[in-house]
Amino acid sequence: MNDLDAARRALQERQGLGARYDAPEAPAADLRLARLGTAYFARKLGELGDAALYAPSRVSGWTRAHVICDVAYQARAISRQVGAATAGEPVPPFYDGEAGRIGDIELGATLPARALRHLFDHAAVHLNVVWRDLPGSGWDVPAADAGGALRPLRATAMERARRLWRGALELDNGTRLRNLPPEFRG
Repeated sequence: MNDLDAARRALQERQGLGARYDAPEAPAADLRLARLGTAYFARKLGELGDAALYAPSRVSGWTRAHVICDVAYQARAISRQVGAATAGEPVPPFYDGEAGRIGDIELGATLPARALRHLFDHAAVHLNVVWRDLPGSGWDVPAADAGGALRPLRATAMERARRLWRGALELDNGTRLRNLPPEFRG
Protein backbone atom coordinates (compact mmCIF):
# COMPACT_ATOMS: atom_id res chain seq x y z
CA MET A 1 0.00 0.00 0.00
CA ASN A 2 1.39 3.42 -0.93
CA ASP A 3 0.93 6.73 0.89
CA LEU A 4 -2.01 7.75 -1.30
CA ASP A 5 -3.82 4.47 -0.57
CA ALA A 6 -3.19 4.85 3.17
CA ALA A 7 -4.45 8.43 3.14
CA ARG A 8 -7.55 7.39 1.18
CA ARG A 9 -8.31 4.58 3.66
CA ALA A 10 -7.91 6.94 6.64
CA LEU A 11 -10.23 9.49 5.02
CA GLN A 12 -12.88 6.84 4.39
CA GLU A 13 -12.74 5.76 8.02
CA ARG A 14 -13.17 9.35 9.21
CA GLN A 15 -16.08 10.08 6.85
CA GLY A 16 -18.02 6.94 7.75
CA LEU A 17 -21.02 5.32 6.10
CA GLY A 18 -22.86 7.19 3.38
CA ALA A 19 -19.84 8.97 1.92
CA ARG A 20 -19.08 8.20 -1.72
CA TYR A 21 -15.66 7.53 -3.21
CA ASP A 22 -13.95 6.79 -6.49
CA ALA A 23 -14.27 3.18 -7.60
CA PRO A 24 -11.24 1.01 -6.78
CA GLU A 25 -10.71 0.61 -10.56
CA ALA A 26 -10.45 4.39 -11.06
CA PRO A 27 -7.06 5.74 -12.19
CA ALA A 28 -6.17 7.16 -8.77
CA ALA A 29 -2.81 8.71 -9.71
CA ASP A 30 -4.27 10.44 -12.79
CA LEU A 31 -7.29 11.68 -10.82
CA ARG A 32 -4.90 13.06 -8.20
CA LEU A 33 -3.06 15.05 -10.89
CA ALA A 34 -6.37 16.34 -12.26
CA ARG A 35 -7.64 17.34 -8.83
CA LEU A 36 -4.35 19.06 -7.96
CA GLY A 37 -4.55 20.80 -11.35
CA THR A 38 -8.08 21.95 -10.59
CA ALA A 39 -6.96 23.46 -7.28
CA TYR A 40 -3.93 25.10 -8.89
CA PHE A 41 -5.92 26.55 -11.81
CA ALA A 42 -8.59 27.82 -9.38
CA ARG A 43 -5.88 29.53 -7.32
CA LYS A 44 -4.36 31.22 -10.39
CA LEU A 45 -7.84 32.27 -11.54
CA GLY A 46 -8.56 33.68 -8.08
CA GLU A 47 -5.41 35.80 -8.25
CA LEU A 48 -6.80 37.67 -11.27
CA GLY A 49 -9.01 40.70 -10.89
CA ASP A 50 -12.16 40.87 -12.98
CA ALA A 51 -10.73 43.22 -15.62
CA ALA A 52 -7.64 40.98 -15.95
CA LEU A 53 -9.82 38.13 -17.20
CA TYR A 54 -10.15 39.96 -20.51
CA ALA A 55 -6.42 40.66 -20.92
CA PRO A 56 -4.40 38.64 -23.44
CA SER A 57 -3.35 35.12 -22.53
CA ARG A 58 -0.36 33.15 -23.79
CA VAL A 59 -2.59 31.75 -26.56
CA SER A 60 -2.41 33.96 -29.62
CA GLY A 61 -5.74 35.71 -30.21
CA TRP A 62 -7.24 34.52 -26.93
CA THR A 63 -7.91 36.39 -23.73
CA ARG A 64 -7.74 34.72 -20.35
CA ALA A 65 -11.54 34.42 -20.59
CA HIS A 66 -11.07 32.18 -23.64
CA VAL A 67 -8.69 29.94 -21.70
CA ILE A 68 -11.13 29.73 -18.77
CA CYS A 69 -13.95 28.74 -21.14
CA ASP A 70 -11.82 26.14 -22.89
CA VAL A 71 -10.85 24.57 -19.56
CA ALA A 72 -14.44 24.67 -18.28
CA TYR A 73 -15.99 23.34 -21.48
CA GLN A 74 -13.54 20.43 -21.51
CA ALA A 75 -14.82 19.50 -18.03
CA ARG A 76 -18.39 19.69 -19.30
CA ALA A 77 -17.56 17.47 -22.31
CA ILE A 78 -15.94 14.84 -20.10
CA SER A 79 -18.88 15.07 -17.67
CA ARG A 80 -21.35 14.36 -20.49
CA GLN A 81 -19.38 11.29 -21.54
CA VAL A 82 -18.92 9.93 -18.03
CA GLY A 83 -22.55 10.65 -17.12
CA ALA A 84 -23.76 8.74 -20.18
CA ALA A 85 -21.51 5.78 -19.36
CA THR A 86 -22.78 5.73 -15.77
CA ALA A 87 -26.38 5.74 -17.01
CA GLY A 88 -25.66 2.97 -19.53
CA GLU A 89 -26.47 5.29 -22.44
CA PRO A 90 -24.48 5.76 -25.65
CA VAL A 91 -21.46 7.94 -24.98
CA PRO A 92 -21.74 11.23 -26.90
CA PRO A 93 -18.89 12.71 -28.93
CA PHE A 94 -16.53 14.94 -27.01
CA TYR A 95 -17.49 18.07 -28.94
CA ASP A 96 -19.79 18.82 -31.87
CA GLY A 97 -16.76 19.48 -34.06
CA GLU A 98 -13.92 21.96 -33.80
CA ALA A 99 -15.96 24.83 -35.25
CA GLY A 100 -18.65 24.34 -32.62
CA ARG A 101 -16.05 24.15 -29.86
CA ILE A 102 -14.38 27.39 -30.95
CA GLY A 103 -17.76 29.10 -31.37
CA ASP A 104 -18.75 28.12 -27.84
CA ILE A 105 -15.44 29.42 -26.48
CA GLU A 106 -15.79 32.71 -28.38
CA LEU A 107 -19.30 33.22 -27.02
CA GLY A 108 -18.35 32.11 -23.50
CA ALA A 109 -15.42 34.54 -23.44
CA THR A 110 -17.95 37.40 -23.54
CA LEU A 111 -19.49 36.37 -20.21
CA PRO A 112 -19.14 38.71 -17.25
CA ALA A 113 -16.27 37.91 -14.87
CA ARG A 114 -18.51 36.47 -12.17
CA ALA A 115 -20.13 34.11 -14.69
CA LEU A 116 -16.72 32.98 -15.94
CA ARG A 117 -15.65 32.14 -12.41
CA HIS A 118 -18.87 30.24 -11.74
CA LEU A 119 -18.55 28.42 -15.06
CA PHE A 120 -15.14 27.08 -14.08
CA ASP A 121 -16.20 26.22 -10.52
CA HIS A 122 -19.42 24.47 -11.51
CA ALA A 123 -17.84 22.49 -14.35
CA ALA A 124 -15.00 21.33 -12.08
CA VAL A 125 -17.32 20.23 -9.26
CA HIS A 126 -19.68 18.47 -11.65
CA LEU A 127 -16.82 16.57 -13.28
CA ASN A 128 -15.47 15.47 -9.91
CA VAL A 129 -18.92 14.18 -8.93
CA VAL A 130 -19.47 12.17 -12.12
CA TRP A 131 -15.97 10.71 -11.91
CA ARG A 132 -16.63 9.71 -8.30
CA ASP A 133 -19.92 8.07 -9.24
CA LEU A 134 -18.57 6.18 -12.27
CA PRO A 135 -18.73 2.44 -11.50
CA GLY A 136 -15.47 0.53 -11.82
CA SER A 137 -16.36 -1.05 -15.15
CA GLY A 138 -17.27 2.37 -16.55
CA TRP A 139 -13.63 3.45 -16.55
CA ASP A 140 -13.02 1.12 -19.49
CA VAL A 141 -15.99 2.28 -21.61
CA PRO A 142 -14.68 3.53 -24.95
CA ALA A 143 -15.41 7.15 -25.86
CA ALA A 144 -14.09 9.58 -28.45
CA ASP A 145 -11.56 12.18 -27.36
CA ALA A 146 -11.52 15.77 -28.63
CA GLY A 147 -9.89 14.63 -31.88
CA GLY A 148 -12.40 11.81 -32.41
CA ALA A 149 -10.05 8.93 -31.50
CA LEU A 150 -11.47 6.25 -29.24
CA ARG A 151 -9.93 5.82 -25.80
CA PRO A 152 -11.25 4.39 -22.51
CA LEU A 153 -12.85 6.88 -20.13
CA ARG A 154 -9.94 6.33 -17.73
CA ALA A 155 -7.86 8.45 -20.13
CA THR A 156 -10.06 11.47 -19.36
CA ALA A 157 -8.34 11.95 -16.00
CA MET A 158 -4.92 12.51 -17.57
CA GLU A 159 -6.46 14.57 -20.42
CA ARG A 160 -8.09 16.77 -17.81
CA ALA A 161 -4.92 17.09 -15.76
CA ARG A 162 -2.92 18.06 -18.85
CA ARG A 163 -5.48 20.72 -19.85
CA LEU A 164 -5.64 22.24 -16.38
CA TRP A 165 -1.89 22.55 -15.94
CA ARG A 166 -1.43 23.85 -19.49
CA GLY A 167 -4.33 26.25 -18.88
CA ALA A 168 -2.60 27.61 -15.79
CA LEU A 169 0.40 28.43 -17.98
CA GLU A 170 -1.84 29.97 -20.63
CA LEU A 171 -3.43 32.36 -18.10
CA ASP A 172 -0.04 34.08 -18.11
CA ASN A 173 -0.14 35.29 -14.53
CA GLY A 174 2.96 33.78 -13.00
CA THR A 175 2.87 30.05 -13.66
CA ARG A 176 6.15 28.71 -15.02
CA LEU A 177 7.06 25.27 -16.34
CA ARG A 178 8.83 24.51 -13.06
CA ASN A 179 5.46 24.91 -11.25
CA LEU A 180 3.97 22.02 -13.23
CA PRO A 181 4.21 18.35 -12.20
CA PRO A 182 7.12 16.62 -13.99
CA GLU A 183 4.66 14.78 -16.28
CA PHE A 184 3.70 18.08 -17.93
CA ARG A 185 6.99 19.93 -18.20
CA GLY A 186 7.98 18.56 -21.60
